[in-house]
Amino acid sequence: MAMLFRSRTFVKTLIPNSFRTISTFTFLCQEPQLAEPSIPDSTPLPPNPSSGSPMYQQNWRNPIQTPLPGQSLVPLGFLHQTPSAKIQSLSRTLDVQSLMNVFADWMTSRRWADMKQLFEFWIKSLDKNGKPNRPDVNLYNHYLRANLENGATAGELLDLVAQMEDYMITPNTASFNLVLKAMYQAKETEAAEKLLERMLQTGKESLPDEETYELVTGMLFSENQIDAALKYIDMTLKSGYMVSMRVFTECVRSCGNAGRLDTLASIIERCKAMDQNKALCPSWNMCNYLVDVAMQADNSKLAFYALEFLAKWIARGENARPPVLLSVDEGVVVSALGTASRTYDATLLDASWAILRRSLRQKKAPNPESYLGKIYAHASLGNLQKAFSTLHEFESAYGNSTKAADQDLFSPFTSLHPLVVACTKNGFETLDSVYFQLENLSHADLPYKSVAALNCIILGCANIWDIDRAYQTFEAIGSIYGLTPDIHSYNALMYAFGKLKKTFEASRVFEHLTSLGVKPNATSYSLLVDAHLINRDAKAALSVIDEMVLFL
Repeated sequence: MAMLFRSRTFVKTLIPNSFRTISTFTFLCQEPQLAEPSIPDSTPLPPNPSSGSPMYQQNWRNPIQTPLPGQSLVPLGFLHQTPSAKIQSLSRTLDVQSLMNVFADWMTSRRWADMKQLFEFWIKSLDKNGKPNRPDVNLYNHYLRANLENGATAGELLDLVAQMEDYMITPNTASFNLVLKAMYQAKETEAAEKLLERMLQTGKESLPDEETYELVTGMLFSENQIDAALKYIDMTLKSGYMVSMRVFTECVRSCGNAGRLDTLASIIERCKAMDQNKALCPSWNMCNYLVDVAMQADNSKLAFYALEFLAKWIARGENARPPVLLSVDEGVVVSALGTASRTYDATLLDASWAILRRSLRQKKAPNPESYLGKIYAHASLGNLQKAFSTLHEFESAYGNSTKAADQDLFSPFTSLHPLVVACTKNGFETLDSVYFQLENLSHADLPYKSVAALNCIILGCANIWDIDRAYQTFEAIGSIYGLTPDIHSYNALMYAFGKLKKTFEASRVFEHLTSLGVKPNATSYSLLVDAHLINRDAKAALSVIDEMVLFL
């Protein structure tokens, strides 16, 4: 009609008196009739409110405003609706289940604002029976999720949870977890703790679950509230829930930084005892940090757990395709062996050596420091049989070395001194026991004969002022074992004589070794000087020092 009216007006403008247009009256006759001329002086009516005039705020029949005449001859409102109108129309056709299906589809495309709007339209609509729509708790939780994703605060979500009573819905655990997520984002730790306590008191439907404890515990660790966080980890484990990897890692880091090592070891032990938590393992770097912290504090239990974690990573790498060959630094193992020695922990000792062997993959022998660390640990534990067995391995790896520095590795005065001390723990009883064990091993199918081991016995006898046993053991090196005494053997015998003020005998031992072509070392001269000084013969001591300066 509007287009026809414009056409008629346009024709009248061109030729005012020559043409008359056909009437647009609905009941047309067979013969054309002339239209009545319009009255130019009549006053027009005001615009129709339903026409979408700019004079009115909105069109109550059609919310689409009519575009300007120059834009389109057909108003866009007739062809398209706004998203809001579409959502409103959609809300009138959905029941609870179909609305859940729509939400499931929209969640994948993250249409959170549309979900929120659809629910709000739907809740104000009537169902097919003419009754107000009533959501269930799962549907309402989707609405809470949409508000959370749209940036709603924890306070706003709590208000929405309170409104659930208006629809006769009881909030469940998932409802409160959505509120906790908002609190987590805002770091509202105090409010989160209060909400968790409320969940514990409310009842079965809203008891905390794994996600609840994870949110609260992670928030507390991030705010360095370690005691409170550990309390909720304890509640998590008592409830039989799984501790998330993120919370476990934060627990390891926080307890390590705060020195709460015994508590951390207890938590790890409890996790290992639960099927759902025994697979927990911090990152490779975190494991190395943990073992370092544990060894600095001589916490053997925690150090053992840290090495276990490292072993898991090594196994994972070996089973990967392609394999990723991870190795523990040998210095870490030496430190762990030292911790095992100081804390008398055989479990840590075995774990340390096992992870070292696995890291080396039989491509090279362990360093001397590793062997010595293992010997010290066995000696401190009183397990002399394993200590001498390790000494045998040590000699097999480095005994034939021609380096002068490597020769001192088997000195009973320095490297092997802890083994000497262990041999004299119960006096001559222990020394005799070790000697007879070595003698039996020398006659075994795979005979073990060691000058270094016998030197430890000689020096042990000297430490208890038993010159007879010391001399007999020295002679047995050649007569019974068929070995040749080394410089450490002569030094141990000189020490035994010097300790009893037998300076003459000590000097004779020194002269004997030089006559055999054995080169004295610094320890030899030092022991001879001590033998002269013990008898207050400073002149002879100075003479030995001059000789030492000349030959060394």
